[in-house]
Amino acid sequence: MPDGSSPERRTDYAARLAELGRIRAAPSTVLSVYLNTGWADEHQRERVRVFLKNEIRKARRRPSAQVIADDLDWIQAQGESLIEQARFPGARGVALFACRGLGLRETLPVRVPFEDAFVVADAPFLRPLAAALEAIPSILLVFVDGTSARLVPLNPEGPGAAVALESEVPGHHRRGGWAQLAQSRYQRHIQDHRGRHFEAVAEALVALAEGNSVQRIVMAGEPRTIAAFRRHLPRRVAERIAGTVPGGRYEAVSAILERAAAFIAELGGEEIGAAVDAVLTEAAKGGHAVAGISASLEAASRGSVHCLYVLRAFAEPGRMCVVCGILEPGQASSCSRCGNEARPVELGEALVDRVLATGGKVETVSAHRGLASAGGVAARLRYPL
Repeated sequence: MPDGSSPERRTDYAARLAELGRIRAAPSTVLSVYLNTGWADEHQRERVRVFLKNEIRKARRRPSAQVIADDLDWIQAQGESLIEQARFPGARGVALFACRGLGLRETLPVRVPFEDAFVVADAPFLRPLAAALEAIPSILLVFVDGTSARLVPLNPEGPGAAVALESEVPGHHRRGGWAQLAQSRYQRHIQDHRGRHFEAVAEALVALAEGNSVQRIVMAGEPRTIAAFRRHLPRRVAERIAGTVPGGRYEAVSAILERAAAFIAELGGEEIGAAVDAVLTEAAKGGHAVAGISASLEAASRGSVHCLYVLRAFAEPGRMCVVCGILEPGQASSCSRCGNEARPVELGEALVDRVLATGGKVETVSAHRGLASAGGVAARLRYPL
C-alpha cells in the first residue's frame, strides 16, 4: 500500500514480526501504538485523535528515564499524518513502534482494524499485530474467462498491483454461410487458442504465487471455465486454491476482492476451530502437541513450538529470568531454575513474543470451549518434549 509520498514497498510482515519478537529488553522504553484508521465518519476520526493526544500527554508525564521525548514526538507526527490521511489512506489499521535506544521507527499498515492501544514497555507489544497477520493471510485473487484474466495479490497491507492478461482468442462467428464441417473445425480452433490462453495465465499465476509468498488462491469466474483452467496448474499451486467466489469480467476488482477476503476470513475461522480440536487431541495422546500454560511455556522456552493457539482473552501474571530467560507462572522474584533475578511479565504477551522469536506461528482464537478448559493456550510442536 503506497503511502502517497514514496514508491510502493512491500514488507515481509512475518519476518518483521519475528524480528520484533526477538527484542526482550531494549536499552530504552519501546512505544507500541495501534490505531484503528478504518473510520467511517469524522466522529470516529476525532475519537482516534483524542485517544492519541491523551495517551501522549500521559506518557510525557512519566519520568524522563522511562520515555524518550524523541519517540513521543515521532509517534505524534506519525499519528497526525495518519489521521489526516496523508499516509496509508487505504489502511484500516496501523501499528507504530518507536525506541530510540534501538533506532526503531516502524510503521506497519494493515487491511483490518485494530483496537486503539498505547503501550510503554521494555519490548514491543505484538499480540494485536500477530493476531491480525494470522487473520489476513496473503491471497491471490484470480479471475479468468476464455479470453482474459486478472490476477491481484491481496497482502496484509492491501491490494498489490493487478496483472491483466488479454488473449487474442477469436470470437464466435455469426451463423449463416458456414457448412457444418467448417463450424466444427472452427470450434476446435477456439479450443486450441483457449488452451494456450489458459497456459499463459497459469504461468503468470505460478510466478505471482511463488514470488509473493501467497498462502491462499481464490478463483473467480464461471465454474466450468475455472474447472478447465485448473487442469493447467501444477499440483503445488492448485493445492493452494481455497475456493471460488462470484465475479464477472467487467465487475470492479475491489468488489471481487471484498468477497474473496470475506470468504477467506470465514474459512479461516472454521479451520482454526478444527486445528485447535486436533491439537488438544494430540496433546492428550502425548504426541507432538501440548496444552496448558506450564507445558506451553516449557515448549516455548525450548524453541519447539510450531504453532501456538491462544485465546484472545488470555492474560496471566508471570515472570522471566533476566539471565536464562525462562518464562514461568507466578510472581516470585527469582528464577526457579537458576536462582537469578526474575522480572514480572504478562505471560500471554511474553509467550507470543517467544514463539515468534523462534520462528513459530501464533493463532489467536476468539472462543473455544476446549481451549478454555485447557487453560487458554495449546501448541503444536516441531518435536515432542
